Amino acid sequence: MMKKILIVTAGGTGTRMGADRPKQFLEIDGKAILQLTIEKFVAAVPDISVIVVLPSDHIDAWKQYCYSHHFACRQTLVAGGFTRYHSVKNGLSKVPDGALVAVHDGVRPLLSEALIRRLFEEAEANGSAVPVMPCVETMKVLDPATMKPTGESSDRSRLFGVQTPQIFDSQTIKAAYGQPYNVSFTDDSSVVEAAGRGVFYTLGERNNIKITTPEDLALARALTATL
Repeated sequence: MMKKILIVTAGGTGTRMGADRPKQFLEIDGKAILQLTIEKFVAAVPDISVIVVLPSDHIDAWKQYCYSHHFACRQTLVAGGFTRYHSVKNGLSKVPDGALVAVHDGVRPLLSEALIRRLFEEAEANGSAVPVMPCVETMKVLDPATMKPTGESSDRSRLFGVQTPQIFDSQTIKAAYGQPYNVSFTDDSSVVEAAGRGVFYTLGERNNIKITTPEDLALARALTATL
């Protein structure tokens, strides 16, 4: 069994949320979203090592939160970078070779323990595992400036939304993040594929939403009440 490591990316400031603090520190049922996210992984994989990437000016606040809320999970705290790419790269500096690394958005707390365990199993068998969900809406290609069709076609059956956690063997993802930064690096799979490595895609979960806006937070709170 390979050692399992979690890198939680929580380096954002949450400007789209319009709150008085970063979105990862907002609460659902009395717990910070970031705590709920970490707890889900620890419950699924009790021996997992946790690396949390935070804005440098919020590291002390997170330490104080963990102390005051008796959140005793052992964590390695790392300062985030200018982009998500740089934040993940900072987290990877703490990762040894010979491990499976799950990179997960700190504001995706609603995934199931079963999904986490399945993704690790698939990553161990295939070298990687990236969850995706098929698009269910009719897709239109529009000019964002005019909101008019561009004439391009879009086949919904071939479109998938990419989720996290994205899991890779540590040598592969560390080597991929050795590339110079490119604006096309929007997630870990895009970084790994740019390095010429294949990625194993697999079905994720519809409830594994990323909490970015006030509407997302309201939905997450409603879903939590039903789970």
